Order: sequence, then C-alpha cells, then structure tokens
Amino acid sequence: MEAGADAVFFGVNPLPDSGRADGTGAGFHARAKVGFEAEALPEMMRGLHERGVQGFVTFNVLVFDRELRDAERQIIHLAESGVDALIVQDLGVARLIHDICPDLPIHGSTQMSITSAEGAELARRFGANRVVLGRELSLKDIERIANQTDVELETFVHGALCVSYSGQCFSSEAWGGRSANRGQCAQACRLPYEMFVDGEYRDLGDARYLLSPGDLYALHQVPDLVRIGVDCLKIEGRYKDAEFVALTTAAYRQAVDEAWAGQPLSVTPQQEQDLEQVYSRGLGPHFMAGTNHQQVVRGRAPRHRGVRVGTVTGLTERGVLVELTEPVKPGDGLVFDPANWRKPEGREEGGFVYQVNDVEGGWSRGDGKKKSIHHQPSTVAELRFARGAVNPDRVRPGDPVWRTQDPSLAARVKPLLDASDPLYTRPVSAHFVGHVGELPSLTLRDEAGHEVTVTAPAPLSEARNRALDEATLTEQLGKLGGSGYHLAGLTADLQGAGFLPVSALNALRREAVERLTELRGQAPERQAVPKLAEALGQTPDPYHQPSTVHHLHVLVRTPEQLDAALAERPDSITLDYLELYGLKPSVEKVRAAGIPVRVASPRILKPTEQNLEKFLLGLNAELLVRSGGLLEGLQDVENLPPLTGDFSLNAANVLTARALLDMQLTRLTPTHDLNARQVSELAGLVGPERLEVIAYQHLPVFHTEHCVFCRFLSDGTDYTNCGHPCESHRVALKDERGVQHPVMADVGCRNTVFEGRPQVAGAHLPDWLDAGLRDFRLEFVHESPEQVREVIAAHRAFLNGEIGGSELENRLRGMADQGVTEGSLFVPEGFDVLPALPML
Repeated sequence: MEAGADAVFFGVNPLPDSGRADGTGAGFHARAKVGFEAEALPEMMRGLHERGVQGFVTFNVLVFDRELRDAERQIIHLAESGVDALIVQDLGVARLIHDICPDLPIHGSTQMSITSAEGAELARRFGANRVVLGRELSLKDIERIANQTDVELETFVHGALCVSYSGQCFSSEAWGGRSANRGQCAQACRLPYEMFVDGEYRDLGDARYLLSPGDLYALHQVPDLVRIGVDCLKIEGRYKDAEFVALTTAAYRQAVDEAWAGQPLSVTPQQEQDLEQVYSRGLGPHFMAGTNHQQVVRGRAPRHRGVRVGTVTGLTERGVLVELTEPVKPGDGLVFDPANWRKPEGREEGGFVYQVNDVEGGWSRGDGKKKSIHHQPSTVAELRFARGAVNPDRVRPGDPVWRTQDPSLAARVKPLLDASDPLYTRPVSAHFVGHVGELPSLTLRDEAGHEVTVTAPAPLSEARNRALDEATLTEQLGKLGGSGYHLAGLTADLQGAGFLPVSALNALRREAVERLTELRGQAPERQAVPKLAEALGQTPDPYHQPSTVHHLHVLVRTPEQLDAALAERPDSITLDYLELYGLKPSVEKVRAAGIPVRVASPRILKPTEQNLEKFLLGLNAELLVRSGGLLEGLQDVENLPPLTGDFSLNAANVLTARALLDMQLTRLTPTHDLNARQVSELAGLVGPERLEVIAYQHLPVFHTEHCVFCRFLSDGTDYTNCGHPCESHRVALKDERGVQHPVMADVGCRNTVFEGRPQVAGAHLPDWLDAGLRDFRLEFVHESPEQVREVIAAHRAFLNGEIGGSELENRLRGMADQGVTEGSLFVPEGFDVLPALPML
C-alpha cells in the first residue's frame, strides 16, 4: 500500500471445519503453504478499503467434487467480507460464484491459459469480467486481444515465470502426487536435466537448468501496455519478502503514472539495479518483447542471483581476486557461480565480504578505522571473507561473481517499510459552505465517489479582522498528514465576511476525514445466497453393472504409428501430428480403412493462429478439443463434427464437466489432477457415457512456449530462423533419477515434455468398468510400431476378458523401455470410497 498499489491479491485459509479433500487443510488458493485466516478477512478488507486499495482473493485451484460444499461456504464468506474480486481457475466454480453473488467480480486466472480473445470470451461465459492473460503473449498479441474483446485484461509485468503454461503443468502431479493446479507446485522446472538428441548425450555446457526461465521484467513495456489499454498490471510475488514487494510496486507505480501522464519513463539506473538486487534469476521482458528462445532460459542456475559484479581471475593466500564490473564493499553478500565444472546443485561458495583490497596496495578494512574503497568497474580487487566461509578449492578463475545481498539496499527501501504515516495518499476534493449566520459545512469526496458532509455546531460569525477566504481554507483543510489523503482541490461557497476559529475548522476537517474513512471501509451491500444444490440438480443414477460395449480409441503422433494402429483396427484413431501438411492424407487413410478419425487441436492458440480452426474443420474429421478458446470459437459454427473435450480443459468436478459438455461436446476427458477413484466418482455424476478416460499415456508434464529444440539445437531465435530441428531430431531430457523424458513440438512450436514412463491404468480398469466407463484411450509418443500394436492388443485382451488387470500391467511393463508408472491415477491411502451417489 505504501508503495502505491491499487490492489493486492492474496489467499485466504479455509473456514474452521472445512478445507480441501487432499488432506492439506489448505484453502482454495494456489499457494498452499501460506494464506490469511478467514476470520480476519472482514477487518483486513476494511483496512484496505479505508486506504483506497482493493483486495482480490485467489480462489485459483481446481475444486474437487468432495469439496464443493466447503467451497460454497468459503465463497459466501468471501463475498460477505467485502472482497473486491475472486481470481478463479475452475470454470464451473466461476459460474457457481456468479450464481451465489452476481455482484462479486470474477477474474479469470492466468491458470485458465487464456491467450486469445476467444479464451477471454469463454471466461466471460462463465461469469468473469476480467482475465489474467498468459505470460507467453507478446505486446502485439495483447494488443490484438484488446482490440477484439471488451473483457478487462490484466497482465503480469514482474516476477517469476513458469516454464509451462500456467494451468497446463502436470510435473508435480506426475512425479510427486502434488498438483500445481491445487497449489502444490514442486518446481520440477528448477531442477537440472541432461539432454539426449537421437539417443546420444548432448553436452550443454553450463546450461543444465534448461527448463528454468529467468524472471519477468517489463518496466520498459509499461508505456505500451498503458497505450494498449490493459486494465491492470500484476506483480508476481510468491514467497517474496517485503523489500521485494515495496521496490517493485514503487517502480511500476512510477512507470504507470508517468505513462498515464504522457511523460517518459524516469526510473533511475539505481532503481533498476535495486530491482535486480532484491530478487532476480536474470531479468528480462522475455515473451512480452517477442519470441527469442535464446534468452528466456539461460540455464546456468535456478535461483536468485542478484547483480553480477565481476569474474574470478585468481586466488591469493587469504582471498579471491576478482575483476570487478560493479562496485563492491565490505558487508556485501557474494556468491561464486560454479556452473558446469562441478555439480551446480551442490553448495555454492560465498559469504559476506569483510575486506576489499586493491591489488595495487590500497585496501579497505570496513571496520570504521579506514574509509571503505568502492572499487569502480574494470578494476581487480582481492576480496576477503570470514575464515572458513569460502573454500578456495571450490573457486576457479572464470567463475562469475554475483552480489546476492546489498546492505545499502535496506536504507533505500526503509522509508517504504517503516513509515509512521501513510506515504501513498489518495486524493480528496473539498467543498466548504460558509454563510454568515448559518452553520458552516464541509464536504469531502474521494476518487471513488464516496462523499460525506459534516456541519459545525455553531453558526459562522462576522469577522472582526481577517475574513475567511479560500487561501485560508486550503491551508487548513489541506493539513491531511497521517490521514491517507491529500487535498486535490477545494471549492468554497462564501457569503459575507465570515469568521471561524482555526480550531473549529480543524475539528470540522478531522470529523469529515473520520466519517469518509469509515464510509470507505464499509463492506459493499451484497446478497450471497447458496446455489450449489440448484446447480447440481439431478445426478444420474450410478451404474451398478459394467457396460458390455467398450470402445478403444488410439492417439498416434507419427505415420509409422498410424500404420501400426490401422492394423489393430481400434474404434477410432486420433492424429496428433507436428506438421499440419501430413494430416489430410492421414485422415483420408484412416477414413478409407473404415475407422472413425479425429484430429487433435493444439492446447494453446494465440491471436495469429485462429485460422487453424478453419483448417481443422476443413479436414472433415472429428475434433479432440484441447483449447478453451477454440471450444468457444466453435460455438457459432454450423454443422460441427463430433467434438471431444480433452484433459487440458481441466474438468475436475461435475459443475465444470457438465458446463463443458453443454458446449456441444460429445464426450469429455477429465483433468489429470483426478486420481482413478475420483474419475469413477465423476462418471457417476455426469454419466459414464459422457467421459473418455485415458488408460495408457505418457503424462504431458510440461507444456511450454519455450522451445528447447531452438534453444539448444540451433542458433535461431524462433521458427523463422531455427531451421526446424524438431522435424529431424528426437530429444529427451534425463532427470536426476535417470529417466529420459521425450520432448515433442506442436504446430505452434510449443514443446511438450512427456513423462518417460507410460502411465498405465491396469490396476484401476476393473473399477472403471464397474463405474460404467466404456470409452478408453491409448496415447503414444515415441513408441515404435511394434510397441503400438502390442499395447493395443494387450488392452483389447483385457477388455475381452482374456486377461486381468495384473496381467495387463505385467505385459505393459515388459514392453516399456524405462518401466511404467501409476502416475496421477494413484489413490492415496485414506481416500475412502464414498458409500453412495450423489456424494455431495
């Protein structure tokens, strides 16, 4: 608030005796480790509103069916506590919020993966009035969206970047049973990986953290964002400290005010360096400035680096020689960056400098006995540390040196943190009425339209000497220090030469300020009414008998896999090709074989890619819809082919599933955030014939705009000059456990990193059959034609009753090169079977 934020966003913990079904006890927000207490929220909102600041509460996780009643309780509490908006990921929950309290604004979270005007309109369909755009959009993309929709737009401008599209990352789910869509991100993108190209190890030098992007820094793009008409700029501050929040907010506040006034950006080099110093993995505008795959991920380290101050040139008996590019002083915290010559995940050498010696003989002790020397760039200095702080055997010439802590930074940020009076004040206008012989009055009006009028207890008397005038009123009424306001303007209606003691005028001002503050702090008048029961309506009767008709659907990604699948004649074949040009002949080939054919859409569509919709429809094939924006765009198309909604639409509960199915979907695949039992329960709520579940797949752990093919197999910046190595090479990323995870690019050059081990549902297929599920999909990535045939044959044998679930798993394990995994289907201990449906 003191740095000038117009709004803050935060999570709220659950009400007593409620919480999430995953056992964490966390609230419905994507920072499971932190959150304010629900009971304190009304007072928090009152304090924010008194200062003219809005409070947006994050409700940005996928909500499970078992949690819907607790979610409704929480929504009602948030609405009645006066929050200004809820930031929401789950489409069905967004609609529920709108039904419960139509006056409560809803902001579509960046986890909705909104990258087009159609995506924004989809969010509006479910009740949102604002959307937070994906962080992978360029300024041109944002402007195109702004020109095509009047939904309010919010964009991130500073802070950590996820390598994966937010809402489309399943790495935590796959590798730790912790869902990023549930606020439990394990940050697998910040781990080191090795690259294998066509089966051979590729030395990446110092870039082992090849999925760890730098931090977003769009300060210089603020004028363009203001010109475009973006409604809100957002600073990402997960787990950051107050210094980070204060410095970044102040800088962007200044930039916005200057841009709004048509003035050039005047942020100083010191301010910019402070932003880098307080927290940085390497700052840059990244995708907002346009695609450059050589810049988004440096890959040298995954953690805070601060400011680079020099390079190691050698060692002395007691210190380290460093060629400095920035001044260094005693008290600075430095780290020596080892990069590729030893395991970078090990302990790094560094500590606090206690002495800086000039190699020419001058030196500074930093103990107050001699003035400290602040070495200037391009000088060599000996840096000394406390005994044992730095192991010289682990520091080598050529190592970069970073300043991770600067004690002088505290002095520059202290005024924002320790102010006794409000620093950032809001404007008020004053109107004084003073007619001699009548009671004088003062009206204060704030920027939001709140208005109060107070009247003095005694009438205005005749002046004996100096009469009351506008100059005197402005001087006295402008004394608003400590109130959180400043006087933006004054008008006066004076009749006669009136007199009012200064004490009376001050009392009038104080009373008006108190009443205005009280008015601002009042919660808005809202009526929040429970609507969940009405939204649920009638649930289908649960299936007690297994279905006797099963459908086996196969997804392939290469023509060779297609030929193998055709030989096994599944009930349908889905084509998910890198190149569009190969789709039409393959579609015709499947159709000629008498097998229903589907084509998979990309998961992300940007404004310049909307013509892909026409191309896909022109194939006259069924569509596997992976993009919410595409689904929205198809709603006005006549004579649609059958549509199946895929996992990426993130249907985690009955409300979302039903709502998506109502958008002309024939069937829907649940999100990978559901375990196998939750899939069965969802089938009972929406009808098992409306779901298509995946029995065999490589879980898509990352889906990223960043292209590792371009970054590491070319010198290009994007698809126009990279040479398209994705078309001629196979790439896999090896993790610390030794598993190689294949990487594939889609038609938009976006990369998907797949779990290297196939996720198999063998242990859960009997329960799925008992739940009435009958549409099962098998998805292939890098499998050979022989493996494709064997996997299809094994599943058909199971569905025909020839083998059981255990035998199916054994067969699949024998076919896999790296073993198999239960992955996201794992049902944790204590996840009890519910006795009956509806279970809500």
